[in-house]
Order: sequence, then structure tokens, then C-alpha cells
Amino acid sequence: MSSRPSLSELREVTQPASTMSRRNAEHWLARIVLRKVSLRVTSLLIRTPVTANQLTGLMIVVGLIAAVPAGLAGFGTAVIAWLLVLGYFLLDLCDGEVARWHKQTSVTGVYLDRVGHYIVEAALLTAYGVRAGGQQWGMWSTLGAITALLAILVKAETDLVDVARARKGLPVVQDGAAADTGVDAATPRNSAMAGIRRVVSKLHLHQITGALESSALLVVAAGYDVIRGGDQGVKVFAGLMFVVAATMAVLHLVSILASRRLQ
Repeated sequence: MSSRPSLSELREVTQPASTMSRRNAEHWLARIVLRKVSLRVTSLLIRTPVTANQLTGLMIVVGLIAAVPAGLAGFGTAVIAWLLVLGYFLLDLCDGEVARWHKQTSVTGVYLDRVGHYIVEAALLTAYGVRAGGQQWGMWSTLGAITALLAILVKAETDLVDVARARKGLPVVQDGAAADTGVDAATPRNSAMAGIRRVVSKLHLHQITGALESSALLVVAAGYDVIRGGDQGVKVFAGLMFVVAATMAVLHLVSILASRRLQ
């Protein structure tokens, strides 16, 4: 392959429809704009010796650095945290694109990527609690840590489906409806639960505690506190993160148990 491909050639290899069309493979902001940016960044990265796993490592470092200003007071620190999260998210897109271009995709890369998301999102959610508590250890910092654990639990619930199936010698559940039955294994068999799942998916409620959404909401909360004075906005924000994480941990577990993913 050419070392200086056109953007269309690069897109064909690094952003194939088979990958981009997978359920939950693409964040809404990536579909709208960030994939266009990442493609141009990747066009530069493939000319360097940097590897996909090195980019994943850098992604984790940038995400953890973002947690520092996220835990500090002030509107400016919230904006800095959000910008760093954007960099973290962009690197998350680029590492996969570089891996696909250089044919460096590996189990190690997938593992590092998953671990990175666990660590960074947990660090950010904990930082929000520290910020709400005025950088003091106490109720709010504890709430932030609990929120982080709940958010990690949601991710683990998804990953453990593959673990459970692998230990029973079953294949990984594929996205969408099965070709032979036309049934989506991820859809709960209970109609009421299936309806709740559709609503949550449509509203993207499961993404609220994610790095990108939560850091943007932090900017809104910090801006509110600048206008109104005090720290009420940040405290409401930290409480919202806990409520969403706790709700999703329960609903997601019930959804999995009520679906065909464990069959």
C-alpha cells in the first residue's frame, strides 16, 4: 500500500463499512465529525514509526491527565478537561485506524483499548466527585468513586457475556438479527424490558457517564456555577452521574439476563 494514500483510499481500509456499521461501534460525534478529523490525523501517523498499541497507551495517558483538571474547581479547568477528553477520544479512533492500515490488529490491542476505557472513565467519574466535594475526601469523593465502580460494572457486564460464552465453548454473539432466525440475541424476550432498552438506546442514556458526554456536562455545570455562584451545579452533576450509573448497572444486567445472549 502507498505510504501517502488519498483520503478515500485511507478511508476504505481504516473505516470499512463492516466495522463502522457495528452496533455501538461508533459514537454519534464520531459519525458526525470526529471520523473526518481522525482520518486526517491518521494520514500523518501512518508515515511515522508509531504503532497502534503505542497510540492506545498515549490515549490512556491523555485520558488520565484529563482527570486532573476535572477534579479541580473553576470553569477553565472544566474546559481543559473537556479538550483533553476530545484528544483522548481522537486517539481512540486513530489507534484502530492505524492498526487496520498497517494490519496490526491484535488481541493485545483490543485488550489494551478495553482496559484504557475502564481506567479513564473511572478516573474521570471519581474526579467529578472530588470536584463536588471541594477537593476534600468525604461524602462527595466517595460518591464519585462509587459512581466509577458502577460505570465499570456496566462495561464488565457486557464483556462478561463473551467470557461466559467462551467458557462454554459458544461463539461470540454477533450484532443484529441472526440470519437463520431473524432474532436479535441482545433484545430482551420480555416486551416491557425490550421497550425500555429501545428508549435507553434511542436517548443514548447509557453514554451519559462516558468520557465525552460527562466532560461536556461538566463544562455546563461549571458554567452554571460561574453564573449563579457556589458549587450547586457541580454537585447536581455529580449526583446525576451516580443516578445514571446505578440505574444503568441494574437495567443492563436485567437486560442481559432477559435476552438470548447467554443461551
